[in-house]
Amino acid sequence: MQVIIERCAGLDVHQETVVACVLIGVPGERPVKPVQTFRTMTRDLEALCGWLQGLGVTHVGMESTGVYWRPVYAVLEGHFDLIVGNARHIRNVPGRKTDVKDAEWIADLVRHGLIAKSFVPPAPQRELRELLRYRRKLVESQAAERNRLLKLLETANIKLASVASDVFGVSGRAMLKALIEGSASAEEMADLAKGQLRRKRADLALALEGRREEHHRFLLATQRRRLEAAEQDIAALDGRIEVKLVPYCVQHALLMQIPGVDWVVAAVLIAEIGVDMSVFLSAYHLAAWAGVCPGNHESAGKQKSGRARKGNLHLRTMLVGAAISAARTKGSYLKDKFHRLKAGRGAMRAALAIAHKILVAAYHMLAKGLPYRELGEAYLDQISQTRTVANLKRRIECLGYNVTLQPTADAA
Repeated sequence: MQVIIERCAGLDVHQETVVACVLIGVPGERPVKPVQTFRTMTRDLEALCGWLQGLGVTHVGMESTGVYWRPVYAVLEGHFDLIVGNARHIRNVPGRKTDVKDAEWIADLVRHGLIAKSFVPPAPQRELRELLRYRRKLVESQAAERNRLLKLLETANIKLASVASDVFGVSGRAMLKALIEGSASAEEMADLAKGQLRRKRADLALALEGRREEHHRFLLATQRRRLEAAEQDIAALDGRIEVKLVPYCVQHALLMQIPGVDWVVAAVLIAEIGVDMSVFLSAYHLAAWAGVCPGNHESAGKQKSGRARKGNLHLRTMLVGAAISAARTKGSYLKDKFHRLKAGRGAMRAALAIAHKILVAAYHMLAKGLPYRELGEAYLDQISQTRTVANLKRRIECLGYNVTLQPTADAA
């Protein structure tokens, strides 16, 4: 194999130590292999950086295992050409395995240019990414807490969820507060309804006649406090995210033009894939990286399972949610496409296909700075008509006739 880099290093990163192996040598000669172990404290990582600089290292490779590589990357960033590789792609052949051998193997792969770089966004986007990923965790925990509260109401035979469409709306929260206090009757709690829910006061009074015990009120109060705390934390995160999105306001506004993409989904797209699309070979390479395209598994000339590959879980989850929202957008191409795919392939596969289309559209919009162009709900019908006419014309010409197509007055 051809040697590409004369001075490179491989790092075997662990929680407490980093084993560094440097390969120094011109092509055709046996390289020198200085090896040293460093702790992962900040001062030790700075010493690692100085040691590598002293040896004239230009490229540094490491595995993207867990989160341990991130502080190492942050200290070395800007000083070397860093290569973060997928651990599955750079696994060594079975045999003797030590930390030094692992570091030397990584350095040897870097030396010959055999490690594909994983996408690591710039520092501002990494900060935005951490905020949005934590927001997702808070939203999920909030949803779980709401489900626990609804389950507790059912155990007390309080059928509020059967009458009110939103238990956590203004009316529902007022009734929950009265349930916790335990002094109001069912009719008095039903009178707390607002808006159109007041028409159901008779049903609400029946639904709120549960068997409320002291432990029910205690648990309801605890769950209510946890929900309010989660809402406050999410609101604080939203304010911080808005500040971090200021440099990307143009791209953020562009992405929100896509049906189903709200400000959170647009922010996740910017945080996960960035705004510089040159780091991806194509839109389809990006879709494969995100895990929203069919798998490719062929053996002995037979196509095996086409399950989508594992990709960026945070991005894929948000894209599928956006696809489901786009399927409810009236007059959109994505809605028509979703329902056509759903009829033949099922709802989940259709949602994943629409998520793929949203990501491809986002790629081209960010790469070219163009606005979203809505094709319309009748676009697929027009394509179908054009293909049908072309197929029939070709079949008639194969029979030895010349065909001239002229639309009728009604069709015109």
